[in-house]
Amino acid sequence: MTEPLDAWIAGEYRHAATQMVRSISPLEVIKERPGFGQVIRPVRGAIVASPVPASYDPDPDYFFHWYRDSAAVIEALRVLANDAADEDVPRIAACHFGDFVSFSLGLRRLDGRALVAAPGWRGRVQDDFRRFLRTDHDLANAQGAAIAAETRVNADGTLDISSWPRPQNDGPALRALTVLRWLRGVPLDPSVEAAAAELLQADLAFTRARSREPCFDIWEEELGFHYYALCVAAAALEAGAAWHAVHGAPHEADGCRADAAAIRDRLDEFWSGQAGFYRSRVLASGERSEKELDISVVLAVLHADAPGPRHSVSDPRVHSTLERLEALFDAEYPINRNRPRARGPALGRYRGDQYYSGGAYYFSTLGAAELCFRTGAIERGDAYLETVRAFTPPSGDLSEQFDRRSGEQTSAKHLAWSYAAFITCAAARRAALAHVQGVVGR
Repeated sequence: MTEPLDAWIAGEYRHAATQMVRSISPLEVIKERPGFGQVIRPVRGAIVASPVPASYDPDPDYFFHWYRDSAAVIEALRVLANDAADEDVPRIAACHFGDFVSFSLGLRRLDGRALVAAPGWRGRVQDDFRRFLRTDHDLANAQGAAIAAETRVNADGTLDISSWPRPQNDGPALRALTVLRWLRGVPLDPSVEAAAAELLQADLAFTRARSREPCFDIWEEELGFHYYALCVAAAALEAGAAWHAVHGAPHEADGCRADAAAIRDRLDEFWSGQAGFYRSRVLASGERSEKELDISVVLAVLHADAPGPRHSVSDPRVHSTLERLEALFDAEYPINRNRPRARGPALGRYRGDQYYSGGAYYFSTLGAAELCFRTGAIERGDAYLETVRAFTPPSGDLSEQFDRRSGEQTSAKHLAWSYAAFITCAAARRAALAHVQGVVGR
């Protein structure tokens, strides 16, 4: 007999919490990159995208601290802390948060000019890997405020020496949002509060300075202006304005508020009435992208969690975007054909995705479910969760993707973002059910 959905969610929630925490301060894992002549020994506060030390053999090497992924994990950790019945969980979570803040502040001291001045490290890189290295010019620019646009760093707090798409501007805005939520909702030691406030001010300043500049999208593929980056930037600056006002900085509050309003007006321009969805990007080249219909728009409003009817979970244009995504992946993925009526479509990123299996993503499908729960569409959200359940092995482990044809897991194993997405989705479902029960009980 099939286990009731509620029971499966409860078990998977516990498993996701346990597995996600493995990516936080993974001190016991030593990551060797012999091709790059590196041995990475993680330090406290680093959050790796996956704790599995793969090397494209065939799974990808995700043993890096991505700014965006780490912020998503820390946000899910806050949800766990607020939900826990065990009083030790909030205390442990607060320690992890303090380590994360300290690690993030330490990154501001990085300076790529030191690697340019002492290039001996290049001699340790194997011949076949030298074509993947950053240029001296790129490294020389990696200093000061530009460090916050680095996309990812090593788990030991050093610069990533590989040539990787940069800059990426969404990480500091997303980090600012979750730091604000921690400061508002979780008891912290005064020293951690002070450090978090310092990090928050730096991230808000970066977001204000960079919001008008092009960057790479969250998939690290195309340079341009992106709905996701701008949406989380607007939300961070709006929340940051309120924080500055409370802390006696009216000038900074006014600046954040004005910049947020300008960004929101710009986001309106991403709507395509003819296509019926928010475009995910406007390329710096001026050309049209084939990736305009992208799940990143749904993820943007979830991560921003902004109030009001525009560019939020309540925005009907966001829901129209999700409907177009459903139709796209219904037609594109064989695993969606002839599915049971109780299941929603498995969702990927965009049309024609070629990364690994180009398949469905757990955080995409969970993101659709969470959007439904946030707007009270519980039955529809449960249909997405039934799909996640159908393609989750008995172990409960979540990878990055599941294959569009076979449904088998592919790409990175134990993706921290997948577990974080399950945790926030399940929490949104509980809130939706509690709201319905409260209304019925009146």
